[in-house]
Amino acid sequence: MLHTRIPSTRSVYRDVALWASLATATGYRFWDAGTASLVVDLFLPLAVLTVAVPWSRRRPGAAVALVNGLCALGLADPATPGNAHVLSLAALSCLLGARVAAARRPLLLLAGCAAVDLATCAVLRTQPVWWFYALTVLPAALLLPWLAGRHWRGRRELVREGWRLARSLEERQHLVAERARLTERADIAADMHDSLGHALSLVALRAGALELSPDLTDRDRADLAELRGTIADAVEQLRETVAVLHDPPGTDTGAGLPVNDTIEDLLGRAVASGVPVRWERRGAMPPMSPLVERGMYRVVQEALTNAVKHAPDCAIRVRITHEADRTRVSIVNAAPSVGEPAHAGEGPVNGVGGRGLTGLRERVTVLGGSLRTVLDEGGFHVTAVLPHQPAARPGAPTPTPGPATAPGTPVGTRGSALPSETAPHPDTDTAPSPVVPESAKRLASVRSDARRRSAVAFVAPVVAAVFFVPSAFYLAWQLTTSVLPPSRFDELTIGRPRAELAPLLPARAYPYPSDYARSASRPPGTRCEFYRSGRDLLNQVDLYRLCWSGNTLLTKDTVPASRP
Repeated sequence: MLHTRIPSTRSVYRDVALWASLATATGYRFWDAGTASLVVDLFLPLAVLTVAVPWSRRRPGAAVALVNGLCALGLADPATPGNAHVLSLAALSCLLGARVAAARRPLLLLAGCAAVDLATCAVLRTQPVWWFYALTVLPAALLLPWLAGRHWRGRRELVREGWRLARSLEERQHLVAERARLTERADIAADMHDSLGHALSLVALRAGALELSPDLTDRDRADLAELRGTIADAVEQLRETVAVLHDPPGTDTGAGLPVNDTIEDLLGRAVASGVPVRWERRGAMPPMSPLVERGMYRVVQEALTNAVKHAPDCAIRVRITHEADRTRVSIVNAAPSVGEPAHAGEGPVNGVGGRGLTGLRERVTVLGGSLRTVLDEGGFHVTAVLPHQPAARPGAPTPTPGPATAPGTPVGTRGSALPSETAPHPDTDTAPSPVVPESAKRLASVRSDARRRSAVAFVAPVVAAVFFVPSAFYLAWQLTTSVLPPSRFDELTIGRPRAELAPLLPARAYPYPSDYARSASRPPGTRCEFYRSGRDLLNQVDLYRLCWSGNTLLTKDTVPASRP
């Protein structure tokens, strides 16, 4: 399906304003000309501008070519080559530079437009002033505004890239702050493991010592054994939690952790305790990481605890579905009957700090999965999706610009960076090569492009001047050295030889007479020369024609500047 780009209201207003200004210049030129054609000099340019201005957004090259056609048509005017279309050409050429990033095709287009203008002058065999106009004014209207537009585009891209980098830095600062928060939490968890784990180990050791006391009954020894096993399991669970939060990527912290309980054991104990649980497993049991197995265990355990606390004696359904690359765990407990307390949702479900589902969601997220809880008329739904292998843990820092800690560097509770195992020793001879951030490379590239455009914007006019200025001076020299003042023209006497009249004649004859002047009738067998009657370089002047028979002046007459 084709999607047509609809211009915004602001773009339409800008196009209308541009068309109005260019149309005003065209109308003023038509009114000032007086004898101009209504169709050719007014209606046709306005129609071309009506097409070219909207095209300047989608096809700016075609818009420039259209308006250049108006300028080429103006070269056919016998009165003057200059018209208001050169302003439209400059405006659209500036838009071409501002809206097209590439330079090769626009340059070829501008060169083609200049070639069309020169070819028009050659085909029409125009006066030198027309050639001068086609060699200087029209190329300047094509090239200089295009360079200004490219410079404008480069500045806009530099500003836009600067704002983009500023937003990127703000987002990165938020990520750095979040990483510092997670690192601090991992350090707190490690401290908790060191202190609480030590205390639990002492309790387990004391329970083991009491288990050997001869004064205890067999029932007391069994209870102490169960207590010691529960404490040992709590220590292992604490160690696993700290490992998930703190270990660097690439290490399987759960591989060496003993898993003394399974989901089947957990559900079996719940059923033995009188909890109405029904469960099923779908799909073959895939090989998965011990961390993921522990995560599944915690999901079921927290969901059962939540259901027993907030909806006692309600039916609970547990479903474990193994898919190709992930496992879905769904626990649904029926809604409590009327008069019983409603489900607490995100409230405390384990009696410790009120972080049951919140902590469970964080644990699942660390493993690369997702947790969803929904409370509706059918009951409370807990759905967890876990990958078979855990994702990269957020404790591993990512490279950031500026002086940041290296990947894998532990960060202390006070924010001081500790030496990493992979960091180079300060005594080694080889220093690590600095890593240039991608944002710095992008900013350097944009700045380089902006400098290049600025250099071209200043160098190109100089290069153009090296080509055009000598041509302009040479043309002005030809025009000024072929002027025969009217007073000297009156002193020329017919029938006198050329040697006597040489002091009155200019250094050279005018080399660019019009076809009308060349085709004027002359005496047979004579050779005619033309001279300009004034020094005006931008307007046409009358020509003096001197016809020689051998070296004798036979006739002299005046050829008007414009055809009668």
